[in-house]
Formats: sequence, structure tokens, C-alpha cells
Amino acid sequence: MQDSRVKSVVIVGGGTAGWMAAAALTRFMGKGLQITLVESDQIGIVGVGEATIPQIKHLNRELEINEAEFVAKTQGSFKLGIEFLNWRQQGHAYLHNFGNIGFNLNSIHFHHYWMRARAEGSDVDLWDFCVNTQAARAMKFAPLEKLGSSPLSGIAYAYHFDAALYGQFLRSYAEARGAKRVEGKIVDVDQNPDTGFVTGVKLESGQTVEGDLFIDCSGFRGLLIEQALQTGYEDWTRWLKSDRAFAVPCANEGPLRPYTQSIAHKAGWQWRIPLQHRTGNGHVYSSAYLDDQTAAETLVANLDGAPLAEPRLIKFTTGRRKKFWNRNVVALGLASGFLEPLESTSIHLIQSGISRLVPLFPNGGFDPATEDEYNRQMGLEFEKIRDFLILHYHANERTDSQFWIDCREMEVPETLQRKMALFKQAGRLYHEQEDLFTDSSWLQVMVGQGIVPQSYHPIADQLDPDQFKGFLTNIRQIVTSAADKMPSHADFIARTCPAEPPAA
Repeated sequence: MQDSRVKSVVIVGGGTAGWMAAAALTRFMGKGLQITLVESDQIGIVGVGEATIPQIKHLNRELEINEAEFVAKTQGSFKLGIEFLNWRQQGHAYLHNFGNIGFNLNSIHFHHYWMRARAEGSDVDLWDFCVNTQAARAMKFAPLEKLGSSPLSGIAYAYHFDAALYGQFLRSYAEARGAKRVEGKIVDVDQNPDTGFVTGVKLESGQTVEGDLFIDCSGFRGLLIEQALQTGYEDWTRWLKSDRAFAVPCANEGPLRPYTQSIAHKAGWQWRIPLQHRTGNGHVYSSAYLDDQTAAETLVANLDGAPLAEPRLIKFTTGRRKKFWNRNVVALGLASGFLEPLESTSIHLIQSGISRLVPLFPNGGFDPATEDEYNRQMGLEFEKIRDFLILHYHANERTDSQFWIDCREMEVPETLQRKMALFKQAGRLYHEQEDLFTDSSWLQVMVGQGIVPQSYHPIADQLDPDQFKGFLTNIRQIVTSAADKMPSHADFIARTCPAEPPAA
């Protein structure tokens, strides 16, 4: 019997995507599998993905990465969620936290009890029942697993870090476990004339790097998935109108926030990502509504510290490849598609692509059914994230610019229309297959953007007045007490994972 198993993997491109793939494959499949990463020092990386979501902790655990070492070496900080400023309307703010809101009871979500309280005349805020919010407002952080002896879950968190340092961290990890790096600029791609499969990549030096499976981490250009295989691209800019971003770091000012900020502007939004040694900033906008010079000036004018470089322009088309896996090429990172970093999903989608590839790793040839399943799963996840991002834009009350008016009046995907209608009618939420975001996330953004349910579930009325009051009071007391006992975010980092000062 002929042995047709994959014996060699070639990763095209480094950065976060390439070295994440190399690290995971060396950890899980390093024995008997040759892993080569080809990258060129002449080609820069986009490197704006500095904020993450809690799923990254799963990868770190599987890679057996020490959290304190990882945070220190990447100049990292901790992230409890994202604060959205000016999204619903000018001057309005809310936090999309990673943690749960309250505690589900009698088979219904907690927010139905909150809506009962509001219907009875209370002005209690939904986020008063979330420990992440209480800690974030006080600039505090501690990695709590549970809130004392209560049934409430503890702190759900992620990280902010320097993307370039993260790539270096993963490179050291992968090379220590057998990954081989080849320096060189790719000038041509060899393909089998009969099947179209990629057989090797030719470097400027004349060297050809051959392999069985190729992972395309070459960024927006999609050197293999698009330039060689002409896979095609599904453009989503009719819903997500932004097509450009300026990025610039600035000096830290004020307390170290344990959350990302997303600040809506005239034709897009600005991110602020606090690291130990600086703050990452960017202005995502639509060139159909705003010129580049004004966009750059808006970003610089809204920095909360002195700029440390000139703003760098990044152009993109929101959407996804028509196939993420085509023949013997799997695309990861920007080569697979682009969803603006509004909810910090860029690094997660790399991780998700890898975590789906490992169990579907080709064995005994490249089976079309395996390729189709990978594409089905990744396609659904991209679409669910797309809908969640569209929600932020579509559910707005701003009248100060044509951009926001057009976002509110645009037709949105039927999948999102259905989800919004169910919530608006009676606060109903449901979790669909491959939906990255939890019911708590959908709840917070819908309420934060002004979608108020017309009614709540009748089960919420089953508690008598004293039981109801005690239920809400108990949760608020537990949450407040837990947050009060935490150290400040800056003190926690100084005590557990301080980074060395960056090299001059």
C-alpha cells in the first residue's frame, strides 16, 4: 500500500498567523511531520491585532504556556471586555464584558428578571450585575475562578499584547520544538499541471521549498490561496462599510485600563489598546465618507498620549475567501479574509482555523469531503461574527453623519434580522451552531445599542416580591464585594508579570 500521508507542511508567511500555526503543529503533530516556515525580513506584517478574546486562554493551556511569562514577554495587560463610546449616540457608553450578567434561574436568562425590575419602575442598570463591569469601572483585575461560594462564575478575561512580540514568543516556542524557518522572498509558486496542487515555492535565492500541505499566512495578498489558486473573495463591504485604517502607538497616560476602548467617530471608530509600555491606537473608517488626511488627523487628535510614530495606513476589503481550504492549501489570518477588529476576533480566527485543521488534518490523501467540512465550519463562524459586527453599526441612533444614518437604514442579513426581531419582541436569545459569541455578548450589545425588548418571559413573575428583591440584591452584593477585594490592574501586573523595559 502506498503511503500518501502528509509528511511535510510549509507555512508561507510569519507574523501572528504563521507562528501560531507553527507552534500548534509542533505541539500536537511534531513527531514525524516536517514543519517549515518561509518568511522574508523584507516584507512587513500588518500587526495591529493586539487585543484578544478569552478563547486564547484555551490555546495557551494546550501549548502549556505559562501565563505570567507570556504576558511579561509580550508587554501584555489583561482585558475584561470592550467599552463602546458614542456608538448608540454621542456621549453614550456601555461595556461589552466577557463575563456573564447575573445568574440564570428557572431555565430563563437573567435579563428577564432585570426587565421585570425595569417594568416595575426600577432604574437598576443591567451591568450592575456583572463583576467584570464593576472591576473594569474601578480599574481592577484578578483572575477569579468563582465568586466565593456563590453559583456565580468568576472573571472571564483575555489579553492585550504587542503583536510583534507575540510572534517572536511563538517563534521561539515553535523552533524549540523542531520547526524550521527559511528566510527568503517568494517569487514563484510551483503547481502540479494536472491537479493544480501546490508542490513548492521558489525563493529569490533560487531555492525551492517543497511540501505536501501548504498553509497560506501571506496576508491580504493571499499568495497561494488567491494568486496561485484563484479561489475568489466574498465582499461584505455593503454591510461593513469601512475599508481603511490608520494605526499609531502612543505613550501611556493615566491608569492602566483592564479593557479595550472603541470610540465611534464621524465615519468609523477608533481603538485604544493599553499595553505595559504603550497604547495601541487605530482609526477604522470608510473612504467613501471620509478622506485619508482627515482620518489621520482625527486619530492623532484623539490620542490620550504623545504619538510614538507616524500614522500607518492599512487598506482592506471586508469579507472572506470563497474557500479557506482549496486543494492542498489552507489559508489563515488575513489570507483567509478580514473582519475589522471591532470585537477583537482577528487572532481568534487564526486560532479557530488551526483548531479545526488539527482534527481534520489530511491522512491518506486530500479528501474533498474533509475540505468541504472545514470550509463549512469556517464559513459559518465568519458569518456569525459578521452579523455580530453589523449589529453594532445597524442599531444606532446617531443623526450627526450620513455614515451612521446609512448604517441604520441599510438592509442587513436575514440571519441578523431574525435574531434582532426575536430579542426585541420578548428578550429571546438563542445560540446557533458555530456562533463564537455567547448569549451574554448578544444581550449586552443589543441593550447597549438601544434594542429594548417589549416584554419578558412569564417565568420571571413566578418569584414573589420578597424573593425577587432578595434575588437581585444578593447578586449585586456578591458582585460588588468581589470587585472591591481586587487589586488595581496595574498593581496586579507589577506583582505577577511585569515586563522588562523595551529596548531603546
